Amino acid sequence: MNHIEKIAAQLPEYGLDAMLITSESGERYALGFHGEGLLLITRDGAQYTTDGRYIEAAREQVTGAEILLSTPDRGHMPLAKEYIEAKALHNIGFESGSMTVDGYRKYEQELPGILTPAQKLLDGLRASKDEGELALMRRAQAITDEAFQAILNFIRPGMTEREIAARLVYEMLSRGGDKVSFDPIVAAGANGSRPHAVPGDQVVDTGMFITMDFGCKVEGYCSDMTRTVALGHPTQEMEEVYSAVLNAQKAGINAARGGAAGREIDEAARRVLREAGYGEYFTHSFGHSLGLDIHECPNASSKETRPMPVGAVISAEPGVYIPGRFGVRIEDVLILKEDGCEDITRSSKDLIVL
Repeated sequence: MNHIEKIAAQLPEYGLDAMLITSESGERYALGFHGEGLLLITRDGAQYTTDGRYIEAAREQVTGAEILLSTPDRGHMPLAKEYIEAKALHNIGFESGSMTVDGYRKYEQELPGILTPAQKLLDGLRASKDEGELALMRRAQAITDEAFQAILNFIRPGMTEREIAARLVYEMLSRGGDKVSFDPIVAAGANGSRPHAVPGDQVVDTGMFITMDFGCKVEGYCSDMTRTVALGHPTQEMEEVYSAVLNAQKAGINAARGGAAGREIDEAARRVLREAGYGEYFTHSFGHSLGLDIHECPNASSKETRPMPVGAVISAEPGVYIPGRFGVRIEDVLILKEDGCEDITRSSKDLIVL
């Protein structure tokens, strides 16, 4: 998958002669390839430099850019400088959202021209996924659904959160995931009140909720899902909280569409939890965009006033977290369309009792 032409077409709108891309996700978006290299895209061409570890694969897989070998004697910077001077490039955009201050200073000192922050250019393009990107995300999500079905047959009283998390990684990678989207979250019992709990030596036992948040990558593109299951019969309160979270998620999904502001989607879910008496226990946003990164923009949050673009892929993950007792989160992944959304997560959301 190659988006060089899309990036080049945006350069005049931003007043840029070229775009400098150095991050892994930026490189994957532009080239459909990652080789720890340096990419310069101009209005009429592109140059990509990578070293001996990746040069053979780059020459086989990358199209639309001149591929050059970076060596200790003639590295990325000299090659980029030669290209900039040969093309008489002046105003060069860079990924300001992912470049460190030290990195910026290095590029500024060694490259001719003016470096201009241009994260919005890439963010705007990446916010709306094309069919090639969506196909990869659907595949990643299908693998994640399959892993969830497998883990249900694995969990037993006496296991630790850490063991369950390790098994989730195995199930996703053995089914074709390239790597995990993020370190899995497995939170049992009282640990479930911490939305980003780190799996540890907590033993799972009957009467507990177990929240599992996990995902994998396929060719760089992420999946993400959360399910909360009960080990043994839950209490009435646990069932009521689960039902409230599920109703909130359904309300947010019903409000999710291209053109809706992120805050509208968030509020639809938040209202349900307020009315059920759990509003104070919903401590994060309804969802975030995802793609090559597990967290992208824009978000379905109370602070997001921008309309969500058609083709955006967002999580739908309301939760209730009662400190010291338990938590519930249910998460699907949605593709926003003009008249609603497509939920690409297939796993059941009914409360599962193991």
